[in-house]
Amino acid sequence: MKRSRTSLAAALGAAALVASLAAAPTALAAPAPALDSAKPASTYATSSYTGSAEDQAANRQFFEAVMKSALKKQAEKPGIQVVTVTYNTSRAPSFRSQIAQSTQIWNSSVSNVKLQETSSAGNFQYREGNDSRGSYASTDGRGHGYIFLDYRQNQQYNSTRVTAHETGHVLGLPDHYSGPCSELMSGGGPGPSCTNAYPNAQERQRVNSLWARGIAVLQDKGELTKVR
Repeated sequence: MKRSRTSLAAALGAAALVASLAAAPTALAAPAPALDSAKPASTYATSSYTGSAEDQAANRQFFEAVMKSALKKQAEKPGIQVVTVTYNTSRAPSFRSQIAQSTQIWNSSVSNVKLQETSSAGNFQYREGNDSRGSYASTDGRGHGYIFLDYRQNQQYNSTRVTAHETGHVLGLPDHYSGPCSELMSGGGPGPSCTNAYPNAQERQRVNSLWARGIAVLQDKGELTKVR
């Protein structure tokens, strides 16, 4: 995959922190039922809600791309305290309610990053359809990506939990399928009976730390740094 040559020093420090968080042990849940659907282009990195295609590197890649894109847009705003990450829902009309609930949950749970809907392209999109892998987060590594919400999986599992879980990847959280229902990033691990759609205290702290570090570096440096 080709990586973006332009990023913020903030994202580099945050990426290292994400890597350490991603070291948590994982256990895969049963894959979603097979459905006939074209898969995203092979250049896209993905991470499935149920763990059938889990890839911790993909989680980090999605987060890094979104953080770079969001911070770049706000690099000229002095005294920045909260980074706004924008998203578009035009390609997921059936899930607008769940997306709105997920946004409300995350915006009320963390303080250093804010999710905001936009009619433009945004930092990422939500999409809907059928896919044998279920729901997942995907990025092209260049500051753009999407969250795919699978129809059948969202009938099997609590749809707001699925949406909030995938959005957690955008904010920097890795999967941890061996966790309890109280842990949002345990995803499909606890089974379909789990309906919790809220991040726990540790998950909230992780997101706040990741984005606070990005903001701090942005304030200190005040410039973009080219990297390979």
